[in-house]
Amino acid sequence: MPGPSMFVPHRRRRRGAALTLVFAGVLATGAATGSWEADARGGPLPGAARAAHTAGRTAAAKTDDRPSASTTRSGDRWGGVYSAREYEGFQRALHGEYIGVGLSVRRAADGRMEVEGVERDSPAARAGIAPGDRLRSVDGTEVTGRPVTDVVARLRGETSGTGTAVRLGLARDGGQEWERTLRRERLRTRSVVADRFRDGSAAGTRIKVESFTRGTGRQVRAAVRGTGPREGVLLDLRGNSGGLVTEAVTSASAFLDGGLVATYDVHGRQRVLEARPGGDVRRPLVVLVDGGTMSAGELLAGALQDRGRAVVVGSRTFGKGSVQMPRPLPDGSVAELTVGHWRTPSGRTVDGRGITPDLVVHGDAEPRARSVLGGLGPGA
Repeated sequence: MPGPSMFVPHRRRRRGAALTLVFAGVLATGAATGSWEADARGGPLPGAARAAHTAGRTAAAKTDDRPSASTTRSGDRWGGVYSAREYEGFQRALHGEYIGVGLSVRRAADGRMEVEGVERDSPAARAGIAPGDRLRSVDGTEVTGRPVTDVVARLRGETSGTGTAVRLGLARDGGQEWERTLRRERLRTRSVVADRFRDGSAAGTRIKVESFTRGTGRQVRAAVRGTGPREGVLLDLRGNSGGLVTEAVTSASAFLDGGLVATYDVHGRQRVLEARPGGDVRRPLVVLVDGGTMSAGELLAGALQDRGRAVVVGSRTFGKGSVQMPRPLPDGSVAELTVGHWRTPSGRTVDGRGITPDLVVHGDAEPRARSVLGGLGPGA
């Protein structure tokens, strides 16, 4: 169990450590999706999404995805209490690591559990499981109709140890059904994926950022440096579930020549977050967002929008602009309580409001975003 020392006991250092979790909020819970579904009692519950529910990445998610009774009574919308094991997994996820089989799943409209993605070189990939396959059962328990968080918890297992086995029941179009027993491994997430595209006269590089785990900012900067001299960048933050604020600021530094990224307060004390100088300020830039873009993802999108550096395209973001600080409890669990809020460079409050794109597009906004990027032209 983690002791107080893992949270850095000195006040100044503890605040600094807490900021690595600021804007992470529910990094690995369904609330990161922006989509909602009703539970059996009619109340809203966070729904499922690819970025939020990769198997083995949801250590921080409570089983029912609802705030604890104590935080609900206090009115702390984003507060939560996590067991020592949950919080340890949460910290591991922020480092881009998890223990699992390499599957991400989503719940279809009819309740079926479908494989959303398969990590390269993972147990699932080696077993031949592919996106689009249906997950019927985990260790003999039917998963159709269950919350995604429950399915992910079963995929992770009680101990979530490497080498432990999990038996999956699967199905594929055409009536094929089979079972596979996989053994969990320690895996690394790919938080940044860059690929070139050409769409008519528009050409550029799409940089997809799933979440801000350790090293994400460095990967974004490398992806920008790797683009062609006359190419624009499509920064895809759709479904981005947040993460480490320092990584979001480093990502902003890839496109800004210093200056303000955000302001925030902790217990009423004002602070600033600033980009490093030397970023690429001339390359055309379009940022894609949706209802699943939250916290650190919103911080980055808001900074680039307010600074006039990018055109933001898509739908209104989730709206999580609060600051959480962890506090260890005597039984080894950890409480995360809201201690402040952050604002964009122009002073906009995001919490509960989200960020409205410059160009609102419902449905798949990527084709429109590519068109906008092509219209900006080289050196815009």
